[in-house]
Amino acid sequence: MPRHDREYAKEAETVSVLRALLAGVVDYAGLFPPAGLDMVGAVHNYAAYRAHDQAWMLGRFVVPAARLDDFSEQLGALGEQAGPEWRLSALLGADIDAGVERVRAFDRGHRGRACVDSLEAKLESADSIRRAASAARRGFALFAELPVDGDLESLVGAVKEAGINAKIRTGGVTPDMIPSPATVARFIRCCIAAGVRFKATAGLHHPVRGEYCLTYEATAPIGAMFGFLNVLLATGMMQNGLNDTDAAQLLDERNPAAFTTTPTTIRWRDATLDEEQARALRDHVMVSFGSCSFTEPVDELRSLVLLP
Repeated sequence: MPRHDREYAKEAETVSVLRALLAGVVDYAGLFPPAGLDMVGAVHNYAAYRAHDQAWMLGRFVVPAARLDDFSEQLGALGEQAGPEWRLSALLGADIDAGVERVRAFDRGHRGRACVDSLEAKLESADSIRRAASAARRGFALFAELPVDGDLESLVGAVKEAGINAKIRTGGVTPDMIPSPATVARFIRCCIAAGVRFKATAGLHHPVRGEYCLTYEATAPIGAMFGFLNVLLATGMMQNGLNDTDAAQLLDERNPAAFTTTPTTIRWRDATLDEEQARALRDHVMVSFGSCSFTEPVDELRSLVLLP
């Protein structure tokens, strides 16, 4: 086989493994800090990303339920440029019942154009988890954002009992909002042990953990942000036998050279994740992560020569 054909075949196989890990993984949250775009900018960005050459990585458009009317107006302004039906994840406020009813009304009025099929809410007690699950009932994937400094075992157990999903906030606009690697590993272990799917959000713009500006302002504070590869691979490898101590080290890994791909696996040091395991990870454990940027994750994967 000619050399360029061998390189192309290897690249195609490597991308196949990455597709299993990253397909639809980025829920676009451009409305939220640190980007904090207005609705016009966020909607136009998402429309453009749907035509991007790496659109296979793009997940849902994240929007507060309270702003669905604003979203509807901007989607309508796109006309035919909006393309096929948009999938949305709606963030619920303090009044869960009112938020769910607003979402149901939106879905009824936007069939074929946009559909909220995922809900997210901050839920800090077993009782609030049960009430939110009852309000959402069937038709939505509900993600309960849990306090990581609470009784995670009990809260994740309540999520399991309610038949919904969990959510972890992995960052923020100040360093004190970023949990420790051990805390994130504990959350992941609780979800795996309970058989609960989860998503992550905040501070996951970059593939690999490192010291980054926490906002886009010139005077932004610096913090150790988690990498989305760190979180995804830690979850997948914990699902396949990695212990919690090594998982915390993986979550804290800051050397991009520690992550490599072969035609069949993605590797962190001596631990590997193959395509089948990556699919199982995404199907049964970590669903997606929210990011206020789509181009940063894509561009930085390319800079690491992990994407063509």
